[in-house]
Amino acid sequence: MKKEEFKPYIPPEKITPEFTATSLIMGILLAIIFGAANAYLGLRVGMTVSASIPAAVISMGVIRVIMKKDSILESNMVQTIGSAGESLAAGAIFTLPVLFLWAEDGLMDTPGILTIGLIALCGGVLGVLFMVPLRNALIVKEHGVLPYPEGTACAEVLLAGEEGGASAKTVFLGMGLAALFKFIVDGFKIIPGVITAPIKALKTEFSAEVYPALIGVGYICGIKISSYMFAGGIIGWFVLIPAIITFGGETILYPGTDTISNMYATNGANAIWGSYIRYIGAGAVATGGIISLIKSLPLIVRTFADAIKGMRNGKSNSMLRTDRDLDMKLILGAILVMIVAIWLLPVIPVTFLGAIIIVVFGFFFATVSSRMVGLVGSSNNPVSGMAIATLLVATIVLKASGDTGIHGMQGAIAIGSIICIVAAMAGDTSQDLKTGYILGATPKKQQIGELIGTAVSAVTIGGVLMLLNSAWKFGSEQLSAPQASLMKMIIEGVMDGNLPWALVFIGVFIALVIEILGIPVLPVAIGLYLPLELSSTIIIGGIIRWFADKKQTNKAKNEDASGGILFCSGMIAGEGLVGILLAIFAVLNIADKIDFSSYLNTSLVGGIVLMIIMILCVWKAAVGKSENK
Repeated sequence: MKKEEFKPYIPPEKITPEFTATSLIMGILLAIIFGAANAYLGLRVGMTVSASIPAAVISMGVIRVIMKKDSILESNMVQTIGSAGESLAAGAIFTLPVLFLWAEDGLMDTPGILTIGLIALCGGVLGVLFMVPLRNALIVKEHGVLPYPEGTACAEVLLAGEEGGASAKTVFLGMGLAALFKFIVDGFKIIPGVITAPIKALKTEFSAEVYPALIGVGYICGIKISSYMFAGGIIGWFVLIPAIITFGGETILYPGTDTISNMYATNGANAIWGSYIRYIGAGAVATGGIISLIKSLPLIVRTFADAIKGMRNGKSNSMLRTDRDLDMKLILGAILVMIVAIWLLPVIPVTFLGAIIIVVFGFFFATVSSRMVGLVGSSNNPVSGMAIATLLVATIVLKASGDTGIHGMQGAIAIGSIICIVAAMAGDTSQDLKTGYILGATPKKQQIGELIGTAVSAVTIGGVLMLLNSAWKFGSEQLSAPQASLMKMIIEGVMDGNLPWALVFIGVFIALVIEILGIPVLPVAIGLYLPLELSSTIIIGGIIRWFADKKQTNKAKNEDASGGILFCSGMIAGEGLVGILLAIFAVLNIADKIDFSSYLNTSLVGGIVLMIIMILCVWKAAVGKSENK
């Protein structure tokens, strides 16, 4: 569809409230809230969820229902600023906790809030700035060709909200219920967070967590993705662990320090998972990320060439409000300032060579990410593959240049962190600008909103990471930080070869077999890498989604099962926020004073709570649709 044939909801000549004090304050608050909540969720399960639609419905609820204002572009600005927090958190938590893990190992001092904040800020700002010149080529000229699923869906939600703000109630209900459950389980601790059933015949165990957010993740991902994750868990816990225990016996297998039989007798199947399965899973996850990148190479090359051509030939001279971007000279100047800051600031451990790597990989992967999310959506964007590829190249180059040891490893993770955040932010900016294009927003104002959301999130993410690490430590049972642990393994493996390569390559070939069978590798690999208790609860959410879709008509499915999705989005946010609150309690030594674990902490009660959560999700998924009409 040609640009002149498309008419946005708000015409270019009409001026409506957009960048206001209301949208700015609400956007900043939601950027902090969803950024913190997604940081907590990602550090627990290695996955994050989009905040655009929940932010949109909350802004509609406040602006339309409470404030009685009719301003769709204000609501759009709120979700633009708010979603930046989630995207920056997603890029940061997959990489930056590695610095805390090295500090725990005694290799370096604990990173300060300034280091974390500046790395996040540089990556976030570069992600937005690299994408802005691509807007005309990808959003405008490719309208009708690149669907941008999340951006289009968010626009539809905002347009539907013009009829009323009832959807916001569903989000807040999910937030409240999940917050209550989380506080009962992990605050008062009168209910166990994990239900475990030993299976002695197989020398393993089946376990499931009772947390609402995991069911929400499964519901949003759907039955296919959640079942792939569960399949990975089955491979790890019902194939590999029994095989290792059965055939290992009295063997001491590196990296374990005791016989396999003693490890199992002392600490159960979890000991085998921690010593062996997570390395196999790491090999599978890394291979899945690289496979997704390789499969995208033709598209990547074509995207990059088209984008550069569009930048040269597609600059619009129109003075229409809906065509105005940030000035190109300002963008280039800001990019130069960011790169020099990355190189010269002592708190960012990146050399001149590392800064050059960031420029090359940053613009390349920002272009790739912006196009990829337009085709397949943010959830299928291979950001982890981009980060892994960057880490491998950066570590090899730094090692070859003589920058080895902990300084070289710090430099590699800083480069990988910035690139990961760049890719995540470029994808989010693309989706938001697509939403604005459909609604008739002013691109320049949205781009300023993205930068504000990025800056606020960068300031807060350091505090959030330090708080969570102080409360529970990254790599612990509460915060496994799976993606960061994988990045740590890759860097250390390249630098000094201390990985158990046999286990890693078992994971590599498992991933290759899965790919040969035509099954998506990454979700299966993530299920293999994570504890079974996570994927077994996530599959419950997937099953509920499948049940809800079966109960709805085709028309209802096309409109989106908004009752269930918004309710589950609210649950994820609510649980994440209480997780942050409980981390504050732990740091302030308040947690022990509200601990009542000696009372009802039994698996039976945990199972009952899990059933209650399931019933609530089924109710909102199957019934909520009619209530929201």
